[in-house]
Amino acid sequence: MKDGLLTERQKEVLRYRKQGMTQQQIADLINTSKANVCTIEKSATENIRRARETLDFVNTLDAKELCTITAEEDLLDAINTIYEEAERRGIKVRYDTVSLINRVKAANPDKIHARYIQSTIQVFINDKGDLFFE
Repeated sequence: MKDGLLTERQKEVLRYRKQGMTQQQIADLINTSKANVCTIEKSATENIRRARETLDFVNTLDAKELCTITAEEDLLDAINTIYEEAERRGIKVRYDTVSLINRVKAANPDKIHARYIQSTIQVFINDKGDLFFE
């Protein structure tokens, strides 16, 4: 019985992968097949993705829509828009420019290429200045 979203075996495989081990090395170490390690890792990754989506939903419950970043917009211009819209609403963004760029990129890896937005990103903010993206 698992207490969290990951089984002990999933945690073990993820720890070994974090250490840089290949799936074959892990399979040899835990006496299973490479295919089984692949399945375990894939299930763990999916559980983590679903957990993140759930957390994003919960975090946006008390957040208000701040702005929309449009496709083909320069990321630096988008960051300025976020700061300007937050200031207009009297909310101080909790992140400096570099941290905010990294946060936008991390939350939207498939929507940003180089410095340009590839598809629309909705930006939400709560009263504490935390930002969330959809």
